[in-house]
This record gives sequence, structure tokens and C-alpha cells, in this order.
Amino acid sequence: MANVMRNFFLFLSKNKFLTRSAKKYGLRFGAARFVAGETIEQAAAVIRDLNGKGLKATIDYLGEFVDNKKEADQMADNCINAIEAIGREKLDSQISLKLTSMGMDISDDIVMANMKRIMEAAKENHVFVTIDMEDYERCEKTLQIFKQLRLEYDNIGTVIQAYLFRTLQDMKDLDEYAPSLRLVKGAYKESSEVAFPDKADVDENYKKIIQMHLLHGHYTAVATHDDAIIEFTKQFVKDNNISNDQFEFQMLYGIRPERQLELAKEGYTMRVYVPYGTDWYGYFMRRLAERPANVSFVLKGLLKK
Repeated sequence: MANVMRNFFLFLSKNKFLTRSAKKYGLRFGAARFVAGETIEQAAAVIRDLNGKGLKATIDYLGEFVDNKKEADQMADNCINAIEAIGREKLDSQISLKLTSMGMDISDDIVMANMKRIMEAAKENHVFVTIDMEDYERCEKTLQIFKQLRLEYDNIGTVIQAYLFRTLQDMKDLDEYAPSLRLVKGAYKESSEVAFPDKADVDENYKKIIQMHLLHGHYTAVATHDDAIIEFTKQFVKDNNISNDQFEFQMLYGIRPERQLELAKEGYTMRVYVPYGTDWYGYFMRRLAERPANVSFVLKGLLKK
């Protein structure tokens, strides 16, 4: 049943009519639990509150699968606006972005021009940038663009998904770049030809890449809400005398906030992924797909209205 619900919400996440309707009607239907508002000012207020509680943040201006230069340039402008807000307001925050929103599906020239603009603004404001990973067909190109930018900028990282068969080889190929990586299980629906279909196999691969990246001495963001993975990481760093400065935990805004505070109080770096913007629908549907408990949160919120 859980798998049926997951597939249902992933299917809805790609519906263009519903995406347009969501932009029109705003953050209703429970999405405000997971999205920090539609403007940078609203998102900044959320981040200030998180910082006050001892939590760090990474901010994401929502948007993906842009198909024209004008919109891609506007998305890049919004990212730069967020970077400047982080610098101006001295927020303890990084920024995350998707290359499809910067024009990757349109042309190499457009995406690279936008990324260079963003990276220069980030460098000037001392803000770290993480390139989010998207679906499998865009994985290789995302990694190639990351490698190209990493040669020029220190303040950039990307994401590796544990559910893909190619992941271990990708980790080996990236090693020479001494990358800062966010390690995740993976949230897209992928074919069993390219991804592990069973959760147990995904979890096992996740543990492997956490171990590999930490032992190679690279900065590691373990992005998970899974207590078993969190406890595994804690024990592994303890057993291998790895400093808390070499890794952090990451969770999504609105999911397990009490656990986030617990980890921060235990002395671990805890970073919250804070999305904002009007193009929130696809992100919201994937959050519902990931955890059935999220659906019950939304239904409870609707019943209160």
C-alpha cells in the first residue's frame, strides 16, 4: 500500500496542470508545513528562527524543468537574491539549487552562464552552494557540470543518491575533486534497471557511501530522517575517531523538527533544508511520496481549517 501511495504522489508531482494551479492558489492544502513561504523575506524569517535554536540551514528557491532562457535567467536572479540576503542578514545558511532550473535542459551555455553568475555572488558573500541531484537521466550531466565548476570554485558541492547502481563508481570518480557531498537515499521514481528496488539494498548502499566518503577525509552531509542511519553514522565516526567538524546531519524543513533540535543539542551540526517560492507543488508531492506520515499531517491540517 505504501508503495502504491508513493507512486501515486510521484505521478502527481509531474502534472503540469496541477503545478500551474498550485502557483495560482498559493501555499494551501498543508504545503506551508514543508515550504517556508513564497518570498525570500518569509524564508529569511524562518532561517533566523532556526539559527536562534542552534540549527543551520540551506535555502532552496523552488523550481525545476525550466524550458526557456528568460525563466532560467529569472531563476538564477532569485538564487542570487537569496545569496545576497544570506550575506546581508548574516544568516547561518547555504544555498541549494537544481540545474534544470538554471537552464540545463536548454543549453550548456545558458546553464554555465547562470551558474557562473551564482558562484561569483556566492563567493563574494561567503555562501556555500550545493547542486541538488535530480532524476537519473540528468545524473551524468549534473556531475559533469559540478566537476567543471569545482575546478574553479571551492564553495560548491553536490548530491549523491544511494539508490542508484552507479553511485559507488560516481563516488570513486569524484574523489580526486575532494568534494563536499550531501548523501541521500533518493526521492525520484526510477527503473529497477538503474536503481535498487528494495529498501534494504538502498540502506546498505547508503551505509557504504557514508563510510567511504568519511574515511576518504571529505566533508559529508548525511541527509536522512532515518534513525537507524543516524545512529549508524554516530557509531561509525566514534569508532573511527572522525571529528564532528567533518560531517553534518541534514533534514527537511517541517519533518521531525524535534529530532533536529535533539541532534543539535547533542553537539552535532544539524542543517535544515528550507525551500521557498511559488513553484512548490512538485517538491510538496515528493515529500508526501517519501513518508506516508506526511499525508496524515496534511489531512490533520486541512481538518482544522
